[in-house]
Amino acid sequence: MIFGHRSTTVVDDSRAPAIEPGDVPGGMERASFAAGCFWGVEDFFRELPGVVDVVVGYEGGSTPDPTYEAVCTGSTGHAETALVTFDPAVIGYADLLEAFFRHHDPTTPNRQGPDVGTQYRSAIFTHGPEQERQAREALESYGARFRRPIVTEVVPATTFWPAEAYHQGFTARTGRGACHVANW
Repeated sequence: MIFGHRSTTVVDDSRAPAIEPGDVPGGMERASFAAGCFWGVEDFFRELPGVVDVVVGYEGGSTPDPTYEAVCTGSTGHAETALVTFDPAVIGYADLLEAFFRHHDPTTPNRQGPDVGTQYRSAIFTHGPEQERQAREALESYGARFRRPIVTEVVPATTFWPAEAYHQGFTARTGRGACHVANW
């Protein structure tokens, strides 16, 4: 059984166009993280100084233009992901990795709290070789902080499909849905 955060009232199910890994606003950088329910992931990244935008959506799957309902079936291969746009003059990628590892359990395959399914897996989608290097170093470094082995995937970023409009800024807009947020 797949648990999730289905909305019973759809306000706006429109979606922004897909974002390719090389699409980056001038002077900024991007990072993609999957750590369970994307509402909670969006929340903790949005709080960081130097993060200029967070979009929730789907990454790492094979189905073009996936919908929330399709991703929830587990058949698309996508993970609920937060695409973080950040100013590297204010916050570094290593700081984003620290927040990622601090706010979820990277030792549980395909699950975070009550949310179960491949869409809730722990993954770092890297935007270039330097991010990949830092992500792999972080896996080793943070591994000692957990009792079980880290199962986080480190894979190259793929097309990012923004989630439906009603998922964007969900917690801030509605005051509910913060999902699990672990802190160590």
